Amino acid sequence: MAKPIKITEVVLRDAHQSLLATRMTMDEMRPILAEMDKIPYFSVECWGGATFDSCIRFLNEDPWERLRIMRKEMPHQKLQMLFRGQNMLGYRPYADDVVEYFVQKSVANGIDVIRIFDALNDARNLQTAIRAANKEKAHVQGCISYTLSPVHNNEYYTNYAKTLEEMGANSICIKDMAGLLTPYACYDLVSRLKEAVSIPIDIHSHYTAGLASMSIMKGIEAGASIVDTAMSPLSIGTSHMPTESLVAALQGTEYDTGLDLNQLNVVRAHFAKLREKYIGSGQISPKSLSVDANTLLYQVPGGMFSNMLGQLKEAGKEDKLDEVLAEIPRVREDSGYPPLVTPTSQIVGTQAVFNVIMGERYKMVTKEFRGMIHGDYGKTPAPIDPEFSKKILGDDEPITCRFADTLEPELDKLKAEAAPYVKQEEDVLTYAMFPQVAPKFFEQRDRKEDPNGTHTADVVVTPV
Repeated sequence: MAKPIKITEVVLRDAHQSLLATRMTMDEMRPILAEMDKIPYFSVECWGGATFDSCIRFLNEDPWERLRIMRKEMPHQKLQMLFRGQNMLGYRPYADDVVEYFVQKSVANGIDVIRIFDALNDARNLQTAIRAANKEKAHVQGCISYTLSPVHNNEYYTNYAKTLEEMGANSICIKDMAGLLTPYACYDLVSRLKEAVSIPIDIHSHYTAGLASMSIMKGIEAGASIVDTAMSPLSIGTSHMPTESLVAALQGTEYDTGLDLNQLNVVRAHFAKLREKYIGSGQISPKSLSVDANTLLYQVPGGMFSNMLGQLKEAGKEDKLDEVLAEIPRVREDSGYPPLVTPTSQIVGTQAVFNVIMGERYKMVTKEFRGMIHGDYGKTPAPIDPEFSKKILGDDEPITCRFADTLEPELDKLKAEAAPYVKQEEDVLTYAMFPQVAPKFFEQRDRKEDPNGTHTADVVVTPV
């Protein structure tokens, strides 16, 4: 019986997020979208993750308008986004009413598949987003944030997958953000998941450690249905396996994707030109294009590595990198073995940098690290030692409930705050996630739309 593999193409989101800090513009994408629309992918990942932040912070683009353009130019594709559960696309947990509103607006503007993950694999942080996406009739892809630790094993992952299926997930994604999956570990995990759940399994594995192609092939043999790949010019390194390579590898087998290499080549040629431009301008660092097996030792995703390096450079302590890399596993152990993915990767990495620079562990503790120990980001995979918790929190007791249950509804308050800037209902959500950055973006956007100088701030706007 044929088992054709479906492809999720990530070149419009995770590939450029991994290789060039999410700087691909709409003008660079738009010319090839009609050709991409002819390819029968499972989905095209084009929104969410860091794209929203990058659009308003660096590119002066409205992310909602970007999504509407994608929807118009690719009418035959299922458009996919990455969503951080209770954090949405921001960096703090939001009240349930805001999460529900964001999901509603995402689907209304063109999203079909919502990939929802939580950095700690705390299912309580996904419940509102999954329920809201089910209500909007989107395809819900529940994520396992994959990592290695004494508490992360196949039993842990299969129990979590069962929970996600019971909560309403339509498929499960193994989200291997640091490229830690090895071929036989992938085979075993997919086999166990296939026994535990009845919904399709997707493999998302970064090429950082050079293992992704091998792991994906073993995962396919074990019964995975969907694989994430990137068009070859923006593949490998901290990105993903090349789309064309997987299509060619499976041609003529029971797993044949049915994708046409000639049509893929049309798309490839477009991104090949962009790659040359990015390398020429220094936007893609040769380091991010190469394989770094060190990730298997330190489990540091590419973005986290560059962030830490920047912090050390700023402090004039670049020579301390090896000490920081050795400190990361210790900070992880102290803090309950969180998987290293946004935002926990930044939280653990920054704390490791402080521990090394200060010459004394936890002499200085970041607000975010304290929040993680307090339970603000959810339940950690392993319990935190009470003595360590007291050292970080003092007399403040950690919480055990879902953090969002401590939050009052905040949508009306955010609507009132955003009222001076709002030109479309979605602007409230842009403001909610990035209250420091959004006002400046709105001002620039309005100036671009109305060069004669009438700004939104000068107009009385009725709150939506």
